[in-house]
Amino acid sequence: MSTHDVQIVRSCTGRGPSVDVTTWRCCRLLEAGFPPQLAHVLAAADVDVHALLQLVDRGCDPALAARILSPLDADQEHR
Repeated sequence: MSTHDVQIVRSCTGRGPSVDVTTWRCCRLLEAGFPPQLAHVLAAADVDVHALLQLVDRGCDPALAARILSPLDADQEHR
């Protein structure tokens, strides 16, 4: 038996005070199983969160989904 870090996240769609967009994006990514550090980075980035969630819903690993949808670095765009 192995131990896993468990993080309790309240539902992003529940009733309560409204949250800013970045916080909502991060919350949705955490609920979908993204590691906390990756969720925070992606929430603040110019990445389509809905597309990320669709990939994960279809069985894609969260880290791979992030790589697929991450914008290229400026150096890589011209190669």
